[in-house]
Amino acid sequence: MNTTPNSAVFLGLVRRDLLLAFRRRAEMIQPMVFLLVVVSLFPLGIGPEPQRLAGMAAGVIWIAALLATVLSLETLFRSDFEDGSMEQFILSGHPLTVIALAKILTHWLISGLPIVLLSPLLALWMNLPVDGLSILMASLAIGTPVLSLIGAIGSALTVGLKRGGQLLSLLVFPLYVPLLILATNAVSSALAGLPYNGQLGLMTAGLIAALTLAPFATAAALKLALE
Repeated sequence: MNTTPNSAVFLGLVRRDLLLAFRRRAEMIQPMVFLLVVVSLFPLGIGPEPQRLAGMAAGVIWIAALLATVLSLETLFRSDFEDGSMEQFILSGHPLTVIALAKILTHWLISGLPIVLLSPLLALWMNLPVDGLSILMASLAIGTPVLSLIGAIGSALTVGLKRGGQLLSLLVFPLYVPLLILATNAVSSALAGLPYNGQLGLMTAGLIAALTLAPFATAAALKLALE
């Protein structure tokens, strides 16, 4: 019986996945490059008018963040599934929820956190006023972990499929829509001088719910994929 504490397993797996990600730098930076390209090209397509760009900034950045996140989700469990590591995780006797949560955290550190850190630069490019910048960053800080948590469920459900990427998008995009609406509405309310605490509060409640339920759902989906 394995007596290694779950906390040590969690931290060890996060460290392992981070090291593997840095060894595959091309795959790691691909979603960020995609994010920068989408947001950078958008003003060139619709015109450089500051007011027009400012009104669309939150929506454009959030949609680009959604697409960049989905782009990185397909490989979340695939390498461990294909080389047999996932089976070894299950046979180790440690809770699969702990393993799933560790991989979700690693995914957020690699894909979600850079989006939050890049958001001021993206907002500046889109001429977003300073009043909306802090709310945009807050919405991304709350929302990007939810993207990883929900996306992990879809990634686990499709990990055994040869062309799971298309199905993964169909599964997670409808679940991302309420988050997108709340985030963009919060920024718009801040720019208009209206209260925005309600939208951020609902996003925080969604984060708590996803953090509570998503690891268990992901673990169950991984077990189904391995059967």
